[in-house]
Amino acid sequence: MTTIISLTILGVLVLFLGIMRKKTWLLPVILTGLPVSMILTIMDWNMPYSWYHGMILIDNVSVAFSTILIFSSFLIFTLAAHYYRGVARPLDDIFGVMIFALVGSVMMTSYGNLIMLFLGIETLSIALYVLAGSHKEAITSNEATLKYFLLGSFLTGFLLFGIALIYGSTGSFDLTEISGYVASCGGSYPPLFLSGLFLLIIGLAFKIAIVPFHFWAPDVYEGTPTLLTAFMATIVKTASIVALFRFFTHTFHGIHGVWEPTIWIMAVLTILLGNLTGVYQPNLKRMLAYSSISHSGYMLLAVIAFSPMSGNSLLLYTLSYSISTISAFAVLILVRETRGNDRFDSMNGLARANPLVAFCLTIAMLSLMGIPPLAGFMAKYYLFVTALDKGFVWLVIAAVAGSAISGAYYFKPIIAMYLKESDGIMLNMGSTFKVSLVFMTLMIILLGILPFFVTELL
Repeated sequence: MTTIISLTILGVLVLFLGIMRKKTWLLPVILTGLPVSMILTIMDWNMPYSWYHGMILIDNVSVAFSTILIFSSFLIFTLAAHYYRGVARPLDDIFGVMIFALVGSVMMTSYGNLIMLFLGIETLSIALYVLAGSHKEAITSNEATLKYFLLGSFLTGFLLFGIALIYGSTGSFDLTEISGYVASCGGSYPPLFLSGLFLLIIGLAFKIAIVPFHFWAPDVYEGTPTLLTAFMATIVKTASIVALFRFFTHTFHGIHGVWEPTIWIMAVLTILLGNLTGVYQPNLKRMLAYSSISHSGYMLLAVIAFSPMSGNSLLLYTLSYSISTISAFAVLILVRETRGNDRFDSMNGLARANPLVAFCLTIAMLSLMGIPPLAGFMAKYYLFVTALDKGFVWLVIAAVAGSAISGAYYFKPIIAMYLKESDGIMLNMGSTFKVSLVFMTLMIILLGILPFFVTELL
């Protein structure tokens, strides 16, 4: 609860600074406030408690994933000064809405009641509708926010209807009460409950961009301002997958026959379709959108496996994925502002003119692909081992095949940077941006070498 309170205060403070016209104070306050919130979050470690009759649950799972969300937001804000350096208008509204979106994501990782889950999703979603259309002068940004708003509102109806049906079956919104109802059914569930469960899965699958509810992601990612796309691809995905994970781990206690086939099929389709479609993308931003879709499928393995190692595996995966994706979007920002586009041919010879940037993007791509000894490889390894321990051999085979296919598009920017002729154009970045990029690259390498610092937490 201290996390939600501290982040809310930070968001209000940012808006207040905007009213006071203290534009230069915004980022220093945010980059100070986020670590403070992170410290307050970590102080709740091994101190489980609940608020408001169990509506908010503070446990090690919520603490760990909330820390990842705040840390990822901190990395994104370190890039904000460079990204918005040419913008004259005040930015307190954008920064404030980003922080309130973060509050919603933290609520999604800490809920103990389906009403609180819905409030968290709506807090996050409404903020994202605003952020997607924050570049009002660009037609693509207006198109992105309209698509996201229409589809998001429609799927929110599915989610709310599913919650209502679950309440109608169980007589409660509380996860503990729902868990007791599930146990009492003995594996024989009424159609009303099954319908509600299916609609709940659909609503969360939209937020995670799971096939067949993924069609919005490429267009919305492409039209949204790049820095905010990085926010959507990491914060939203982590919060949504953790919300799904928390629901099943709290309510089913290993009784997963009723929903396992549905998520199993969705995971395989997401992995294969996301990777196959990513091969045909002409630019880095759309390629990262389909990469994000495929990684949603990998994350579902932790939900399906349903073992004591699932939480640790998902924790490492979300952390490694978030850092690698933010690092890739950081390079994308540099390329788009210098070359005017992000087509792969615009990266030709980048390694000769900008060896540091090329190296950082290469590490990010290889990590997302799952090449040892980087963080992405260890994250996939733990996920696959967790799934194999539960007997999901064919699911792991499909995941490995998807990783192999992904090499066809993850190597495109690497080949362009190192094997094509250079046009000699230098990418300009400030010292803070460079430090952040190097830090993320080192994190990717260290997490691959020392994954046990994360995998033994939960």
